[in-house]
Amino acid sequence: MGKYDFDKEINRRDTDSMKWDVKPGELPMWVADMDFQTAPQIREAIAKRLEHGVFGYSDLTDDWYMSYQNWWSQRHDFRIEKDWLIFSTGVIPSLSSIVRKLTTPNEKVIIQTPVYNIFFNSIVNNGCRPLESPLRYENGEYSMDFEDLEEKMADPQASLMILCNPHNPVGRIWSREDLAKVGELAKKYGVTVVSDEIHCDITAPGTAYVPFASVSDTCKNISITCIAPTKAFNIAGMQTSAVVVANPFLRHKVWRALNTDEVAEPNSFAQVVTAAAFNESCDWLDEMRAYVFENRKIAEDFIEKEIPEIKAVKGQATYLMWLDISSLNKSSDEVAAFIRKETGLYITEGLEYGEAGRYFLRMNVACTRSTLMDGLNRLKEGVLKI
Repeated sequence: MGKYDFDKEINRRDTDSMKWDVKPGELPMWVADMDFQTAPQIREAIAKRLEHGVFGYSDLTDDWYMSYQNWWSQRHDFRIEKDWLIFSTGVIPSLSSIVRKLTTPNEKVIIQTPVYNIFFNSIVNNGCRPLESPLRYENGEYSMDFEDLEEKMADPQASLMILCNPHNPVGRIWSREDLAKVGELAKKYGVTVVSDEIHCDITAPGTAYVPFASVSDTCKNISITCIAPTKAFNIAGMQTSAVVVANPFLRHKVWRALNTDEVAEPNSFAQVVTAAAFNESCDWLDEMRAYVFENRKIAEDFIEKEIPEIKAVKGQATYLMWLDISSLNKSSDEVAAFIRKETGLYITEGLEYGEAGRYFLRMNVACTRSTLMDGLNRLKEGVLKI
């Protein structure tokens, strides 16, 4: 038994939860937040700050900088200089600001699909066009298609690439070799890489991710990295993240972008939760990872045995299962809608992540084991009725 109880049921209905804003009887396993209470150390830090009772404007503290620096140094073997760090209210506001600042309208932004659907929004909403470099999917595994990626980077209208590292939704941790190749291609064709690394701490126990900027001087100098404690510690609603930029020319542009868009100032709790997460909550994180990856294993085994019509793609990161439904010969939007209507299970259609996700579903398993089994049984029921 661990120190923390991840089997504890927390009723999230009627709590302004986006995830749980569903009809009675429905089970949401879609959006990427966890059903677990966050680490007690974080909750205690919030309570302590709350007791002070005054919530005016905040300056960034040394604690905030050091919490990121120490975590990435100790946990990910990457040294971040203090002046590389810029506060932002979130990874998505950062991405949108960066797209606005570093492109001109109608330029193209490279993404490797299937990929997190909000990347499309950050690109399109800022007057640019997504340029998809689909990942290869062979024998149940994903890999980068470097021939295609080079072709896309060679497009003179493509000056920016958004990398997902580790990759959401397919759960891949990109290798040092893969990332080095991306960096070399980006340098060759004058492309800036924005690496979204928000899922980096949700990896299989004993497995580490590789920060893009840590791979080489080339990767460091042509990149912008978006990081946060929010996904790993279930504090997305606290609006806190950081952008890491080693290149001083790029850093000034990003700093101006975030300030122009007014997303560069912390609220009264943003730094408190960050410091408590990184400085005091690593035991909670390690137990959560063990629990979630046991959930993944249970789900993989259940699907293989009970729902052989579909296949779970093996993943080394995230609490999101990526399910191959190609043998059903129906598009994911149709399948997801049918399963929700018939069983109440709400999971995400793969088409949300681009055309490359047409025959896939995404399912969030960061929940109690009893909720997981309920979801898997509903999934089985839905698939058998198709």
